[in-house]
Amino acid sequence: MRNPPSESASSNGLAFLIKNRLHSTLSEIGEACRLLAETIFQIFRPPWQFDLLMKQLLFIGFNSLSVVLVSGFFTGMVLGVQGYVQLKPYAVEGSVAQFVSVSVVKELGPMITAFVLSGRIGASITAELSTMKVTEQIDALEVMGTNPVKYLVVPRFLACSIMLPTLTIFSTFAGIFGGYVAVVSLFGFNGYFYVLEVQKNLYVGSVLISLIKATSFGMAIAAVGCYKGFSISTAGGAEGVGTATTGSAVISLITILVLDFVLNHILFNILGLI
Repeated sequence: MRNPPSESASSNGLAFLIKNRLHSTLSEIGEACRLLAETIFQIFRPPWQFDLLMKQLLFIGFNSLSVVLVSGFFTGMVLGVQGYVQLKPYAVEGSVAQFVSVSVVKELGPMITAFVLSGRIGASITAELSTMKVTEQIDALEVMGTNPVKYLVVPRFLACSIMLPTLTIFSTFAGIFGGYVAVVSLFGFNGYFYVLEVQKNLYVGSVLISLIKATSFGMAIAAVGCYKGFSISTAGGAEGVGTATTGSAVISLITILVLDFVLNHILFNILGLI
């Protein structure tokens, strides 16, 4: 029995839309990878733009420090409360310090820092570059013989790759301290015992995992932010800038989650790190 003409046309239209969307997504991924490859290539080519790099390091690192510390601190407090409440019925609440430290160092420290920076830095990079694209400043750089990737993308890429691991260290210490404040002040937990447990369960491998994740997240945030800024049409105007900025934040978050899964599998299951 044949389908009615209207149902057949609707199915064909849906398949066409899915095919176009898939083609567009794969094309964007390919263009983003091409920009990433060109950025890495340009890093090792002179001239070395240390002044631009220092400016981005200051903007990304110092200006984000307070937000990262507050986010890490309250993340640690939440972990402390939840860990103590969940472990107390089993009479193992003494391991709450281990729970907090392991969770913050291996997972939530780099993740929370990356989430904060994807919304703050990634969106800022996209807004800045897309505005330059709309106002044809990037075209002017090319006319003057300046490589836009070398001048605009490389400093931001390096700064994100350097500062996100650095900020993750601060976020991790803030999270561990937040857990300390929560369990000591709310549940009367022994603070000295908490510190000893943190020291016992803080391994070099765990810190290495945290830094590897943070560096990868920083690269992803910079790559997505720069690509979305460069890919906007010059006719997009202010509306296009807003759309690109929103899309940058969303894609960065999704990319961080996917990267976290892939890195967890590689680091824990394949390489056997602890």
